[in-house]
Amino acid sequence: MDAFEDSPIAREIANLSARRRALEGVEVQLSGETRVITVSNQKGGVGKTTSAVNVAAALAQVGARVLVIDLDPQGNASTALGVPHNAEVASIYDVLIDEVRLADIVQRSPESPHLFCAPSTIHLAGAEIELVSRVAREHRLRSALDEYVNDPDHRMDFVIIDCPPSLGLLTINAFTAAREVLIPIQCEYYALEGLSQLLGSVQMIQKHLNPSLRLSTILLTMYDGRTRLAQQVAEEVRQHFPNEVLRTVIPRSVRVSEAPSFGQTVIAYDGQSAGAIAYREAAIEIIRRDAVDRKEA
Repeated sequence: MDAFEDSPIAREIANLSARRRALEGVEVQLSGETRVITVSNQKGGVGKTTSAVNVAAALAQVGARVLVIDLDPQGNASTALGVPHNAEVASIYDVLIDEVRLADIVQRSPESPHLFCAPSTIHLAGAEIELVSRVAREHRLRSALDEYVNDPDHRMDFVIIDCPPSLGLLTINAFTAAREVLIPIQCEYYALEGLSQLLGSVQMIQKHLNPSLRLSTILLTMYDGRTRLAQQVAEEVRQHFPNEVLRTVIPRSVRVSEAPSFGQTVIAYDGQSAGAIAYREAAIEIIRRDAVDRKEA
């Protein structure tokens, strides 16, 4: 046997090729109902926005209609989806503060006819303070979203809400509007740091504002299989959350990091790369888990 054929890099290439072929023949069954998922982790740098936009793009690729709501004042999700979000653009800020209809600010992403975005602008940075004095301040996103998805012209299979890395009123609005929480956790030291605080916030929202909210998904990101630390972190998270952690892990990937600078998700930038394949697999798993949950219910 050729030494290269039995090398780690050869095995990795063969594995990637097999996964690509498996994705080509995959079939999914969408429920027909709108799943509202908020992507949250108050710890920065865990791949939160990256995961939100790439899962959304991967879902759109298999035919789901997906709306991404960019609730982060930095507007990185809007950038990655190729959607204009300068100060003059009507944005999610106008929906939350001035009660503009969501339909009036949603834009279609150039990546896919199935992918839409409610953009963020710099104005959102002041929304936390402005919301304090508003009536029904925790429910403003939910009211706007309910009106939007109940219109047959705006039917969505998924709404994915990208939160800021904090637990302020913007994140509370996201939790109140959502039914599911997806938490990205990086496979590095301090991975679980702050997670108990986030879960405590979810429980508070369940108790006082949104009883139907649940932690449905944990996605392991920035995984480097060459390190013992990454493997240990993955094992520890799976022990704590055996039913929530996806089998798919997102590897550290140059392509994933490069894509936003081109105003694209990695699905559009390099759909055959390891990072894109992992996000496509994660999206399939998210769809299929819901089907299993419905059968069990």
